Amino acid sequence: MTGTHVPRQRRHTLYFLEEIRPFSPVFLDTEVDMTRVLEHRAEPAGRRHSVIGYVLHTAARVLVRHPQANVAVRGGVLPKVAPSPGAHAKIALDKTWGGQRVVLSAVLPDLDRADLDEIQDKLEHYRDSDPEQLPQYAGLPLLHKLPRPIAQTAFRRVVRPLGGRAQRMGTFSVTSLGHRAVDGFHSVGGTPVTLGVGRITDRPVVRDGALAIAPTMRLSLAFDHRILDGAEAADILTEVKEGLESFGAGVSAAAPVSAGARAGGAG
Repeated sequence: MTGTHVPRQRRHTLYFLEEIRPFSPVFLDTEVDMTRVLEHRAEPAGRRHSVIGYVLHTAARVLVRHPQANVAVRGGVLPKVAPSPGAHAKIALDKTWGGQRVVLSAVLPDLDRADLDEIQDKLEHYRDSDPEQLPQYAGLPLLHKLPRPIAQTAFRRVVRPLGGRAQRMGTFSVTSLGHRAVDGFHSVGGTPVTLGVGRITDRPVVRDGALAIAPTMRLSLAFDHRILDGAEAADILTEVKEGLESFGAGVSAAAPVSAGARAGGAG
């Protein structure tokens, strides 16, 4: 029996997976009480924001407090890193290209300085656009058609230069399957930190020593062990969890990080 090749439209994903093979991922996860986020989403006078927008908003502010994690990385056993003054988020997009369902990615720059509305504008732009009409994907048809060795070389020439890698690959990734019956999953997005967002569903929790029911979400974090150790990765995941659970209650959850705070990189 003879097999068939992977659809041509998915070749960019294969080149990406080849590029991130040197990564050494370690996986963490936690459960987030999303009560405050859902209350904020339901405010009658406000704009409705997507759940991933809250995660991006919160995670970007956490990442700039951990400058060792908020970097672009390239290389193998002895990787090189380039610090970034802003948090650039890479998101995964479920799209159709040439009639084939594919995953594309987009980098949303400087989200530590963006408010929820600005983040939602970016998400809706990619959600509502035909990717075949967007200029940032103009090179994909050629990448899909070129012979594999030439296409791989072309892909590397675009993504490997360290100076622009943060803008092309992001400094952290967020990917969500929470729109389906997926409680949790772990993904590697080619960045030092990748957050995986599961669905929100009612689960039992303990509050003040009493059993209650609350809307909770599984949140995973994959970190590149070449760049980070587990203790700092655990701090990042905990701070994202705490930021979501207290959303709107304090400056750290609701306000952009100042330029001084970004420069200082205080943990």
